[in-house]
Amino acid sequence: MTQFTDFGLAQPVLRALSEAGYVTPTPIQAQAIPPAMEGRDLCGIAQTGTGKTAAFALPILHRLSLSDRRAPRRGCRVLVLSPTRELANQIAESFADYGRYLSYTTTVVFGGVTISRQERALAPGVDVLVATPGRLIDLIERRSLTLEGVEILVLDEADQMLDLGFIHALKRIVKMLPAQRQSLFFSATMPKNIAGLASQYLKDPVQVAVTPVATTAERVEQQVIFAHTGAKQALLAHILREPAIDRVLVFTRTKHGADRVVRGLDKAGIAGAAIHGNKSQPQRERALQAFRDGDCRVLVATDIAARGIDVDGVSHVINFDLPNVPESYVHRIGRTARAGATGLAISFCNDEERAYLRDIERLTRQSVPVAGFPEGFSPPSRQEAAEIAREEERRPERQQQRPAGGRPGQRSRPQQGRPQQGRPEGGRGFGGGQGQGAPRQGRPQEARADGRGPAPQGRDTRADRPARPQGERPNQARPARDSRPQRADARPRSAGGGSEGRSIGWLERAPRS
Repeated sequence: MTQFTDFGLAQPVLRALSEAGYVTPTPIQAQAIPPAMEGRDLCGIAQTGTGKTAAFALPILHRLSLSDRRAPRRGCRVLVLSPTRELANQIAESFADYGRYLSYTTTVVFGGVTISRQERALAPGVDVLVATPGRLIDLIERRSLTLEGVEILVLDEADQMLDLGFIHALKRIVKMLPAQRQSLFFSATMPKNIAGLASQYLKDPVQVAVTPVATTAERVEQQVIFAHTGAKQALLAHILREPAIDRVLVFTRTKHGADRVVRGLDKAGIAGAAIHGNKSQPQRERALQAFRDGDCRVLVATDIAARGIDVDGVSHVINFDLPNVPESYVHRIGRTARAGATGLAISFCNDEERAYLRDIERLTRQSVPVAGFPEGFSPPSRQEAAEIAREEERRPERQQQRPAGGRPGQRSRPQQGRPQQGRPEGGRGFGGGQGQGAPRQGRPQEARADGRGPAPQGRDTRADRPARPQGERPNQARPARDSRPQRADARPRSAGGGSEGRSIGWLERAPRS
C-alpha cells in the first residue's frame, strides 16, 4: 500500500484527506488501517508523531459511513479513551477534519469544565465519544452515559494511562462494555502491565510495531549541559535570548517547578506560559493556542504535555529538569523535528540528575553529547545560586492557589450538591486540579464566640449576633440538644481524606479527567 486510495476507504473520507494534502500513509497507518477496516482487534506500538490518530480514525469513519445505525440515547457507538485533556481535544479535531463530509456526531468530554454541558451533549447519543477516564466514570455514575451500545473501543497512549494511575478506572470501564466489540490499543511502549491488559481485552489481535521507543528521532540534535541547580534559570534565560530559537518547549518535572521557571523568565523580560495539571482547562487551552499561533514563544510544561500535543514549528526542546523516567525523555524531545523538520534538544543536568542521564543513555543506546556553557554566559556561584533559591522558596506558593479574596492559608470548602470542578486528571477522589485536595474527614470544631473552648456542633457561634441586654434572661427552658434547630448556614460534615489547598506531588502522575 503506497497511497490512501489503495485502502478502499469511503469516498467522503478520501475527499477530506485529499483536501488536507494527505497522499501517502505513514508506516503505522499502512500497517494498521487494513486490519482495522476488517474489524480485527489491533495492538499498535508506535511513538507519538507517527500518525497513530489517523491509523484508527480513518477505519472508524469508514465503518460509520457504511452504516446508518443511530447511537443509543445517552450512549455512543465509538469510545476513544485518552489520558489527557489536550490529547482528547486533538483526537476530536482529527475526527472532525477527516469526517467533514460524513453525517455523524462526535463530542469530547474531560474534567475541569462544567459537566452539565457535557450531559446535554450526550443526551441524544453520539456516534464518536472521545473521553478521559475520570470524567467518563463521573458521567456514568450520574447516569448521564451508558456504554451498552459501544461497537469500537480505542485506547490511545495506553502506557501513559497506566503511568497516570488510570489502571483501575480502565478495568471498571472495560467491564461495562459489550463483549462483542472491536478493540484498538495504541501505545508507545509495551511493558508487562500493558501486555497483560492487551491479552485480557483483545481477541486474536493483529500486532503492529513501528519505531521502538528507545529510538530517538533521527533529525533531533541532542546536547546536555552540566549545570548546578541554581544556575539553570540564568542559563535558560541566556539561551532563550538567542534569535535562532523560534518556538521552544521547556520541560520540568513538577508543576510548581514550571511556575517558578515562568516567573524567572518574566523577571528576565522573557514572556512564557506554563501548562500543567494545576492549570484550569481554559488556561491550558489559551496557553496552547497562543503557542500554536506564535503569540507565545516559550511554553513551559510538565510531562502531561509530552505526548499527543502536535504543535508545528517547535525548533527547540529544553529539558530544564531531566525526567526520572527515561522513556519520557524520548517523548519530550519528539516534540521537535516533526514532519521532516530538524530540531535541537538541550538538557540541563545537575549532580543529582546524572543517574537519570545514565538511564536515558542506557535506554537509547547512545551517549548524549556534552556541550559547554554558551558564549557570554557566566554562571552564578553556588553561594549566589543558593541565595536565589532561598529567595524563591520564601515566595509564598499559596498566593498562586488560594481563591480570590481568601486569606493566606485559608482553605475553601466544597459546596454540597455541586460537582467539584478543576480536579486533576485521574486518581478518583484525590482532590482538585487547582491544587486542592479531597474533602477532609470531618471538620475542626468552631470556637465559641467568648473564647471558652470549642462550640457544640450546630450552635450559632457568630461573634456578630445581637447581644442580650445585661440582666435579662430568657424565661423559657432551653430545648434539648437534639431538638434544637440546625442553623441554616451550618456546613455539612465532609467525607473523604486529604486536605485542601495542599500541593501533592504525585497528583501530577494521576491527573483527573
